[in-house]
Amino acid sequence: QVQLVESGGGLVQAGDSLRLSCVVSGLTFSSWTMGWFRQAPGKEREFLARITGNAGSTYYAGSMKDRFTISRDNAKNTAHLQMNILKPEDTAVYYCAATMVQAARESNRYIYWGQGTQVTVSS
Repeated sequence: QVQLVESGGGLVQAGDSLRLSCVVSGLTFSSWTMGWFRQAPGKEREFLARITGNAGSTYYAGSMKDRFTISRDNAKNTAHLQMNILKPEDTAVYYCAATMVQAARESNRYIYWGQGTQVTVSS
Protein backbone atom coordinates (compact mmCIF):
# COMPACT_ATOMS: atom_id res chain seq x y z
CA GLN A 1 0.00 0.00 0.00
CA VAL A 2 1.40 3.33 -1.06
CA GLN A 3 1.27 6.15 1.46
CA LEU A 4 2.36 9.76 1.29
CA VAL A 5 2.24 11.65 4.55
CA GLU A 6 2.85 15.39 4.67
CA SER A 7 3.84 17.34 7.74
CA GLY A 8 5.25 20.70 8.70
CA GLY A 9 2.32 22.98 8.02
CA GLY A 10 0.97 25.45 10.53
CA LEU A 11 0.04 29.02 11.33
CA VAL A 12 2.84 31.52 10.73
CA GLN A 13 3.26 35.24 10.21
CA ALA A 14 4.11 36.92 6.96
CA GLY A 15 7.85 36.76 6.36
CA ASP A 16 8.33 33.50 8.24
CA SER A 17 9.58 30.23 6.81
CA LEU A 18 8.26 26.68 6.86
CA ARG A 19 9.69 23.37 5.75
CA LEU A 20 7.18 20.81 4.60
CA SER A 21 8.03 17.13 4.54
CA CYS A 22 6.48 14.20 2.71
CA VAL A 23 7.33 10.70 3.84
CA VAL A 24 6.61 8.02 1.26
CA SER A 25 6.15 4.29 1.72
CA GLY A 26 5.07 1.41 -0.46
CA LEU A 27 6.99 2.27 -3.60
CA THR A 28 10.59 2.52 -4.83
CA PHE A 29 10.97 6.16 -3.88
CA SER A 30 14.06 6.94 -5.95
CA SER A 31 12.25 5.89 -9.13
CA TRP A 32 9.47 8.42 -8.76
CA THR A 33 9.27 12.10 -9.49
CA MET A 34 7.84 14.01 -6.53
CA GLY A 35 5.74 17.11 -6.88
CA TRP A 36 4.30 19.71 -4.54
CA PHE A 37 0.94 21.35 -5.15
CA ARG A 38 -1.32 23.64 -3.17
CA GLN A 39 -4.99 24.48 -3.15
CA ALA A 40 -6.48 27.59 -1.63
CA PRO A 41 -10.20 27.85 -0.79
CA GLY A 42 -12.26 28.38 -3.92
CA LYS A 43 -9.26 27.95 -6.21
CA GLU A 44 -7.93 25.17 -8.39
CA ARG A 45 -5.05 23.00 -7.30
CA GLU A 46 -1.79 24.73 -8.28
CA PHE A 47 1.49 23.10 -9.27
CA LEU A 48 4.48 24.45 -7.33
CA ALA A 49 7.55 22.35 -8.03
CA ARG A 50 8.79 18.88 -8.90
CA ILE A 51 11.98 16.91 -8.46
CA THR A 52 12.98 13.83 -10.40
CA GLY A 53 14.06 10.57 -8.79
CA ASN A 54 17.73 9.69 -8.89
CA ALA A 55 19.02 12.76 -10.70
CA GLY A 56 17.16 15.25 -8.56
CA SER A 57 16.44 17.62 -11.40
CA THR A 58 14.07 20.36 -10.28
CA TYR A 59 11.45 22.53 -11.93
CA TYR A 60 9.41 25.33 -10.45
CA ALA A 61 6.25 27.06 -11.53
CA GLY A 62 6.53 30.76 -12.30
CA SER A 63 8.11 32.76 -9.51
CA MET A 64 8.05 29.94 -6.97
CA LYS A 65 11.81 29.45 -7.34
CA ASP A 66 12.37 32.84 -5.73
CA ARG A 67 11.08 31.68 -2.35
CA PHE A 68 10.50 27.90 -2.51
CA THR A 69 13.04 25.08 -2.73
CA ILE A 70 12.16 21.46 -3.40
CA SER A 71 14.51 18.69 -2.32
CA ARG A 72 14.53 14.99 -1.55
CA ASP A 73 16.39 12.46 0.55
CA ASN A 74 16.14 9.10 -1.16
CA ALA A 75 17.71 7.33 1.80
CA LYS A 76 14.82 8.51 3.97
CA ASN A 77 12.06 8.27 1.34
CA THR A 78 11.28 11.89 2.01
CA ALA A 79 10.63 14.97 -0.09
CA HIS A 80 10.76 18.50 1.25
CA LEU A 81 9.49 21.92 0.31
CA GLN A 82 11.31 24.81 1.95
CA MET A 83 9.19 27.95 1.87
CA ASN A 84 10.70 31.31 2.75
CA ILE A 85 9.32 34.83 3.09
CA LEU A 86 5.79 33.50 3.32
CA LYS A 87 2.92 35.75 2.30
CA PRO A 88 -0.78 35.66 3.18
CA GLU A 89 -1.51 34.56 -0.38
CA ASP A 90 0.50 31.40 0.29
CA THR A 91 -2.30 30.24 2.59
CA ALA A 92 -3.53 26.90 1.26
CA VAL A 93 -3.50 23.15 1.77
CA TYR A 94 -0.19 21.82 0.49
CA TYR A 95 0.02 18.38 -1.09
CA CYS A 96 2.85 16.14 -2.19
CA ALA A 97 2.33 13.69 -5.01
CA ALA A 98 4.22 11.04 -6.94
CA THR A 99 4.45 10.31 -10.65
CA MET A 100 6.49 8.18 -13.02
CA VAL A 101 6.37 11.00 -15.60
CA GLN A 102 9.61 12.91 -15.06
CA ALA A 103 8.52 16.25 -16.50
CA ALA A 104 5.00 16.19 -15.08
CA ARG A 105 3.40 19.44 -13.97
CA GLU A 106 -0.27 18.61 -14.45
CA SER A 107 -1.99 17.18 -11.41
CA ASN A 108 -3.66 14.45 -13.46
CA ARG A 109 -0.25 12.96 -14.24
CA TYR A 110 0.39 12.31 -10.56
CA ILE A 111 -0.81 8.94 -9.33
CA TYR A 112 -0.34 9.02 -5.59
CA TRP A 113 -1.24 11.90 -3.27
CA GLY A 114 -0.86 12.74 0.36
CA GLN A 115 -3.69 14.00 2.53
CA GLY A 116 -2.36 17.55 2.61
CA THR A 117 -1.05 19.87 5.27
CA GLN A 118 -2.56 23.27 6.03
CA VAL A 119 -0.39 26.36 5.80
CA THR A 120 -1.90 29.59 7.06
CA VAL A 121 0.01 32.85 6.81
CA SER A 122 -1.26 35.82 8.79
CA SER A 123 -0.50 39.40 7.83
